Amino acid sequence: MTDTADGTVAADAGRAPGTTDWQAWQDSWDRQQEWYMPDREERFRVMLDMVEALVGPAPRVLDLACGTGSITDRVLKRFPEATSTGVDLDPALLTIAEGHFAGDERVTFVTADLKDPNWPAALPHATYDAVLTATALHWLPSQDLAVLYGQLAPLLAPGGVFMNADHMPDPATPRIDAAEHTHRHAGMDRAKAAGAVDWREWWDLAGADPALTEQVKERFAIYGEHADGDTPSEAWHTETLRAAGFAEARTVWRSPSDGLVLGLK
Repeated sequence: MTDTADGTVAADAGRAPGTTDWQAWQDSWDRQQEWYMPDREERFRVMLDMVEALVGPAPRVLDLACGTGSITDRVLKRFPEATSTGVDLDPALLTIAEGHFAGDERVTFVTADLKDPNWPAALPHATYDAVLTATALHWLPSQDLAVLYGQLAPLLAPGGVFMNADHMPDPATPRIDAAEHTHRHAGMDRAKAAGAVDWREWWDLAGADPALTEQVKERFAIYGEHADGDTPSEAWHTETLRAAGFAEARTVWRSPSDGLVLGLK
């Protein structure tokens, strides 16, 4: 399989029958996500800047709701001495992640439901230097996310960091938010007309690959079509992190629609 310029994945005639190009699937996931978030790499850069600033260049990372391992991929490219544990429940995205990182002893993947109060017991380490997540925890309702935040502080070593990059609208600025939404979606429409693949189309492509067909079916049986969660403000995130036991918490990056909140143990 080969990742094409528009984010789709095409057959690779030079690849041996029965093999799958997991790198191409991970790349295509990244392109699909960038259609929604053109500044996605910038938030990752700031995230890793703060990891290096606070815990150094060889962190033990927990990639929370890791998906295809986008954060882990960037962590290891920037910090070759780092290690990462990816945790997720999505069987299709985990299949891509496991295939992409196969043979890399720095990476471990765990299947776990973050709504299960005992999910930390499945982790291979008792503590981590950094817990990182992006565009994932909005699948959880706020009450479940508050419980999860309370589980994260004990997983961090003293001085460790948690960062969550996600949709964090400001309820006090509805006109600004509406204008930004209209402008952003106009750009998305232009990209779509040029061939960009959206979330639903990406999943249709994945389901058509024999290496992922059953996992995609299982994924939709678990999650359904849409998230059950909501998108609280960055103020809610920082206040909830402090209440959960973090010594400090604040926003370290911001776009008109999204934020990157950091909690320091």
